[in-house]
Amino acid sequence: MADKKVTTDSGIEIKKVYSPITNQPITNIEQPGEFPFTRGIQPDMYRGRLWTMRQYAGFSTAEESNKRYKYLLANGTTGLSVAFDLPTQIGYDSDHAMSEGEVGKVGVAIDSLRDIEILFDGIQLEDITTSMTINSTASTLLAFYIALARKQGADIKKISGTIQNDILKEYAARGTYIYPPKPSMRIITDIFEYCANEVPKWNTISISGYHIREAGSTAVQEIAFTLSNAKAYTKAAIEKGLDINVFGQRLSFFFNAHNNFFEEVAKFRAARRMWAKMSKELGATNPKAQMLRFHTQTGGSTLQAQQSDNNIPRVTMQALAAVLGGTQSLHTNGFDEALNLPTENAARIALRTQQIIAFESGVVDTVDPLAGSYFVEQLTDEIEAAAWKYISTIDAMGGAVNAIEQGYMQKEIAASSYLYQTQIESTEKIIVGVNKFTSNDEINPPSFKIDDSIRLVQIDKINKVKSERDNEKVAKLLAQLKQDAKDGTNVMPCIIDAVEQYATLGEIADVFRNEFGEYRA
Repeated sequence: MADKKVTTDSGIEIKKVYSPITNQPITNIEQPGEFPFTRGIQPDMYRGRLWTMRQYAGFSTAEESNKRYKYLLANGTTGLSVAFDLPTQIGYDSDHAMSEGEVGKVGVAIDSLRDIEILFDGIQLEDITTSMTINSTASTLLAFYIALARKQGADIKKISGTIQNDILKEYAARGTYIYPPKPSMRIITDIFEYCANEVPKWNTISISGYHIREAGSTAVQEIAFTLSNAKAYTKAAIEKGLDINVFGQRLSFFFNAHNNFFEEVAKFRAARRMWAKMSKELGATNPKAQMLRFHTQTGGSTLQAQQSDNNIPRVTMQALAAVLGGTQSLHTNGFDEALNLPTENAARIALRTQQIIAFESGVVDTVDPLAGSYFVEQLTDEIEAAAWKYISTIDAMGGAVNAIEQGYMQKEIAASSYLYQTQIESTEKIIVGVNKFTSNDEINPPSFKIDDSIRLVQIDKINKVKSERDNEKVAKLLAQLKQDAKDGTNVMPCIIDAVEQYATLGEIADVFRNEFGEYRA
């Protein structure tokens, strides 16, 4: 009987058995911490320092999210990660008509510096690293954070964290864009420039494959499209006159950890090697500017509403793949997130999953423990080769921006998503509890929903802020911001000045809307 053909989710054929390709002397094997960093960016990896356990959280009001952050910190999380609601992500204050029904639903509602003051009440920004999943309005959220750090008396040259700030993947996969690509890229490079001088420890962008994968891409497409976007950002910064050996050290990446265990491990190893080569070709000579540092989140799209407890082993497997792949920080999803926002119990189990891997499994005791596996090494090579083919196609189209404007990435992701879904529906791909091993006695966990009354709370806060601030001063700063946007002056200093006077997020976004226009797909 002929062997059944088995492939990874990217369609790479998996052999029945793997053997060494060459008899490579052990002295020539690449070492961790050395170019091209396939085996990790640090010589000792987790033996020296564990990954940051950075649980993604944010919902309802700043007051409620602050309670969750303090709960996570008390339970051992080592970094904060802020989720924002949709109005915040697309530049509308909570009192805008477009915000109705969405305030505080998928993240915390942030309208002004007052909300940020409440969000981080009792948390010293010099003592914690904070990641903010925000893109179109990233400049404003960073300005809020810097303004609060100043109010706390912090040295902003010492504060550290990350803004996602990756607008290209929004056009390709996620959809929370506001402005057209070119002015959006300009704001991003303004942030690069400002932070290099003023906030040198801040990661100015988290180039995100996560949402590309959530939209239905394969693992190969995830890293190919992400690295193509990274190339576009890097070239834009170089054209602005910035030094890749400086800003390149503050680039970070964000990947998905999906279900195909070995493919995911190999994907992370291949991505690291590819970025080292790509950044070197773009002019990076400083090893720290050649290193691909990345955060990982377990796969949201892999969570199932049916038999939701099954999501706990799914998340565990995905988290382990991220750790074996050499991630620098990790978020593990709550098992109930296919149904609602994670309850405190689900958030605690998700964090404990990371802690058990870190402190009980022994996988942190040696660097890159899967190195030398005939299967993993060859799969790493094959994923890299397949990803370079995509990148070559995108390069031939003139780069990521052109490829997105022509719909290339979107079409490739859609085709992969369709294929994956048809494989599930035909049971060619088994999802336990969904298309096999189903059960009629479903027990759903406690629900956690956000009430629409949250919007009224936020509107009251906005009205209070506007009644107490110096509105004449705010108007002058917003007029200056419009002029800076028009004449090419770096917009960050004026945004910071404006938010310190309690200009709202929506007011700042409207300045850019009026100057740059809005993008229509």
